[in-house]
Amino acid sequence: MKIDGKNVILSRFTPDDLDFICELECNKDIWLFEEFIESDMKVVRETYLKKMTSQHSFDFVVKSTIDGDVKPIGLAQIWRYVEHRKSWEIGFAIHPTYQRNGFGYEATRLLIEFAFESLQAHKVVGMCNCNNLKSIRVMESLGMRREGTFQEELFWNNQWHDQHFYSILEKEYLNISTKQNHLA
Repeated sequence: MKIDGKNVILSRFTPDDLDFICELECNKDIWLFEEFIESDMKVVRETYLKKMTSQHSFDFVVKSTIDGDVKPIGLAQIWRYVEHRKSWEIGFAIHPTYQRNGFGYEATRLLIEFAFESLQAHKVVGMCNCNNLKSIRVMESLGMRREGTFQEELFWNNQWHDQHFYSILEKEYLNISTKQNHLA
């Protein structure tokens, strides 16, 4: 499965992507705001192999053309949050070398579009450490609204921190899409 954007491609991961995914998932520079980063690449590899055929989660390698070659630059994921409510949760990460180029924004926009147009989601949610300003900006710029803050939810950097909860409803997505299509 592949989802084409203007500057990025989301490709459902294959066994050929596992080395990249393992390096990304174990890279502490990427997961600055997470409580736990798996350091064992074998564990990451086994986890992704088990998820490979799931219909409850979709893991995409974010790729872009860099210096004439299509290269993996990040990860974009969507998984069932609450099945009977038709809710899906998103997550995304772009390698630091490729950040600040709009790739995270576009990959996340494509995930949200995939959720509503292919998965028939009613709601898409995302959560982040309250200190993760880049993720906050991406979600808010895509029309997701902060529904709440879980107080002292994350034990990060040896102290408790808040976690923000964002969402966008299908009707909000459709309203934004309609406005964008009228402007195009």
